[in-house]
Amino acid sequence: MRVIYIHWNIDPEILNIFGVSIRYYSLLFVFGLILSIFILRWIFKKENIAVENLEILSLYGFIGILVGARLGHCLFYEPTYYLANPLEIFLPIKLLQEGGFKYTGYQGLASHGGALGLIIALILYSRKTKQPLISTIDFIAIVAGLSAGFIRLANLMNSEIIGMPTTRPWGFIFERIDNIPRHPAQLYEAIAYFLIFIAMLTLYKTKRDKLGNGFFFGLVLVLIFTARFF
Repeated sequence: MRVIYIHWNIDPEILNIFGVSIRYYSLLFVFGLILSIFILRWIFKKENIAVENLEILSLYGFIGILVGARLGHCLFYEPTYYLANPLEIFLPIKLLQEGGFKYTGYQGLASHGGALGLIIALILYSRKTKQPLISTIDFIAIVAGLSAGFIRLANLMNSEIIGMPTTRPWGFIFERIDNIPRHPAQLYEAIAYFLIFIAMLTLYKTKRDKLGNGFFFGLVLVLIFTARFF
């Protein structure tokens, strides 16, 4: 019996307006952050924390994630190139050999760098607002699966972080990579992360008064790393 696989060849770029590229990755990344902020707003109200603090947290968090993820990619994966072209680390351009530059958008973000940047941002936020650091980390842990799920969907649109070869009928052939049917690892992780988010939010709504500080952070670390391992 012949297996019909899913052929995946999505253009990462949705459209281009006067040389400015609008990409699925950017939209899904921002959409995940916006949804997370809405959930955090609800949590802050339940905890009687000033909404103004959420504005500070959102700003610090966004900058920390973006800068950390960008530096993580540039310095960990392509240090030689980016140290020779430092402007391309923070500017969404590519310098051309013949002179001038081309707008490319930010292509290349590392999740571990983003996590480190977020931790630094949370420390700065805690110092500025005098909010307990561990409680703030717990709140972020509750929505972590939501943001991570959308990032994995963004990886799918970019045909990156592909899985191992498979003969299963739901295998994806990522035509931009090769012609080998592979597990859609991005989808597996996205589904797992969304389920983790639902579980964390449910625990918060039903058991938050019975759980100690740091519980959500510890649990989400175990669940996310377990999901990535499998």
